[in-house]
Amino acid sequence: MLSLSGIFTFSQQVESFTTLFNDKISIRAIELYNGKVWYSGTGSKFGYVDLKDHQKQKQITLSDKKLEFRTLGQDKNSFYAINVGSPAYFFKIDKKDLKSQIVFTDTVKTAFYDALHFASDKLAFTFSDADKDNDLKLAVYEKAKWSIPDYSLKLNEGEAAFAASNTNIATSKNYLWIATGGKASRIIRLYFKTQKFEVFTTPFIQGESSQGMYSIDFYEDQFGIAVGGDYIKQADNINNIATTNDGGKSWQVQASGQNAGYTTCVKIRPGSKGKEIIAVGDQHISYSSDYGKTWKKISDEKGLFVCEWVDGNTIVFAGNYRISLMKLKF
Repeated sequence: MLSLSGIFTFSQQVESFTTLFNDKISIRAIELYNGKVWYSGTGSKFGYVDLKDHQKQKQITLSDKKLEFRTLGQDKNSFYAINVGSPAYFFKIDKKDLKSQIVFTDTVKTAFYDALHFASDKLAFTFSDADKDNDLKLAVYEKAKWSIPDYSLKLNEGEAAFAASNTNIATSKNYLWIATGGKASRIIRLYFKTQKFEVFTTPFIQGESSQGMYSIDFYEDQFGIAVGGDYIKQADNINNIATTNDGGKSWQVQASGQNAGYTTCVKIRPGSKGKEIIAVGDQHISYSSDYGKTWKKISDEKGLFVCEWVDGNTIVFAGNYRISLMKLKF
């Protein structure tokens, strides 16, 4: 007898897929604000496109240095973007007039900021590849300024992270999580109350510089989802999705050998409490409606790296040369 849960496991359908924006730009970081999707990308470009009236667009150039941005974050009044590579310039962009200024600079040769995440209007984190001593390098925005504290936490040799979609950092009310990759793919967790770090191993694919977790998302303090794989072998789909039910301490591999492969961004559907999840890699868009246990490829769209829920039925995607909007019908 067929169970009802089996019938309704994948009840969503793609209702429409619309391109909002085209340009010769690679986008790996987006933010939603004021009915618009904001982006940063290659060629020092930063801008927005209106989600309802796609003709309403604006783009500015943050620097004449042709920087590549793979990070973007926001507080109440400003956006922040950091370029990959060294020197790393921390740009602050005023939401009202889009005037920008550099508010912090990291000149260390190994600087490479992979993700920027605001936990609140007053607290943000951005994670960089480690220096030659393999110390954890986490810049913090607190009391309206940036700093790089010395956490005295060592990473493994060859352990870094991926600037794939600005989503290897996540927070809840009580925790910060960072997903690493490369020779080691682990979860670094900060408990805000004690300001202490813990590091947890994972069963994720790892060991090569191209392997590991690329993106994480959490529902409250306990349930989390991680996706990734190997960008050199994108069809490989072994040990590239995992979930946690204890706040990142332990991870269970899901759908190994039964998913669409390398994945760069994962986002939990609003209101689903972790049950429904969208994921994108540059060869597919996939969906899970059972806490990441099983997945269905719902689109063969190529060249998309990052996604964000606009509402419970609408997702915005960005990647090579475009920003697109998908509407789902449930």
